[in-house]
Amino acid sequence: MKIDAHQHFWEYNDADYPWISEGHAAIRRDFLPADLAPLLGECGVDGSIAVQARQTLEETRWLLGLAERDELIRGVVGWFPLCEAGVDAALERFAGHPRLVGARHVVHDEPDDAFILRDDFNDGVRRLARHGLVYDILIFERHLPNTIAFVDRHPEVQFVVDHIAKPKIREGTFDRRWRTNILELARRENVACKLSGMATEVDGETWGAETLRPYFETALEAFGSERLMFGSDWPVCLLMSGYRRWAETVRSSIGGLSDAGQGAVLGGNACRLYGLAPGSAGR
Repeated sequence: MKIDAHQHFWEYNDADYPWISEGHAAIRRDFLPADLAPLLGECGVDGSIAVQARQTLEETRWLLGLAERDELIRGVVGWFPLCEAGVDAALERFAGHPRLVGARHVVHDEPDDAFILRDDFNDGVRRLARHGLVYDILIFERHLPNTIAFVDRHPEVQFVVDHIAKPKIREGTFDRRWRTNILELARRENVACKLSGMATEVDGETWGAETLRPYFETALEAFGSERLMFGSDWPVCLLMSGYRRWAETVRSSIGGLSDAGQGAVLGGNACRLYGLAPGSAGR
């Protein structure tokens, strides 16, 4: 299967999505499965993994409800109160759902850059392994040193880095500190990475494959074809790129891999690491 390992849905309102500002006109509206389906079809993608965009249990419930009604959604990465005493009850409530494959917290929005090392947060993450759930890591480049220490606490958890850890692409020179730290993080075999969210890190109204080439090359060097996944970050990507353009950019960037390697990045790794059953929407 070809899988988009990272996209979002929402019914837009100001209260639930304060990060969508007036400058984000392209995404200040509803985005639902019916909007995504023709894009997947056009690009030959069989299904997607829907990732949380709100930090509420209602978001998890809502995404799972969408997945029950639309088989294009092969899995859901939801949100759980990982720092709270009630996390066990929340996980027990949802973890048996066949479409729930992982959890995520928006770490890069936390005011404390060391949030990812908090004891209560780590206690919550530790519980994910009991339910076979992946943890998606959403950070900026500056969080990588703490993220390495965080991952080392959890050898039993499968981690996936979203958006290649958001290097400082917009500064115009290659982010060498990101390169050093992403190579070090990738030495942990329980860490994979999504080729997603890169276009929106570029400064200005235009970008090209050459701008992103060193970041693709570094990600391939770090994780190889066995631990990379295609992700669109749709509809957020629409701020800088149409769906098809991003899909074609990723396919071009991995064109030097074998057919098997390309197949792994474009879907096989998502199926394996998130536990998607081939030919179905469940784990």
